[in-house]
Amino acid sequence: MIPVAGRVAVGDRLPTLVKPPLTRATLAYFCGASNDHNPLHIDPDAARAAGMEDVFAHGMLNMAYLGQLLTGWMPQACLRSFEVKFGAIVKLGEQLVCDGEITDVGEQGANRRVVVRLVATNQSGEEKLVGEAVVELPLSATIPVHGKSDEIQ
Repeated sequence: MIPVAGRVAVGDRLPTLVKPPLTRATLAYFCGASNDHNPLHIDPDAARAAGMEDVFAHGMLNMAYLGQLLTGWMPQACLRSFEVKFGAIVKLGEQLVCDGEITDVGEQGANRRVVVRLVATNQSGEEKLVGEAVVELPLSATIPVHGKSDEIQ
């Protein structure tokens, strides 16, 4: 469902996205996809030599999960800015819970500018990263997505 600008309000929450527990396989796949082969993320010996208990998630993987939260709520074409601040390492076995809340709504030409506060916590509620996104939602009932017009529900 694509959100309609006239139906969003400050305080509205995006549908929560819960990711599965972090595994070594996930880290290996992300290394291949991102071409970031930093040994701290895939080699336990390298991680321990750097003073860590074990390997841990790439910060950009965690940011990608918040991006997935956003694009599950609205089309990527509506995204105007997206930034995060990394707060804590995501360890093996931790599960990220991604949430968003609308903090501001304003006019932007023929669209409505919406600011979304983003937060990713682990399953125990510890904040791992926080951020903000700015999106422009259409005032009309349809929006072109991938060259076609999708009805908004």
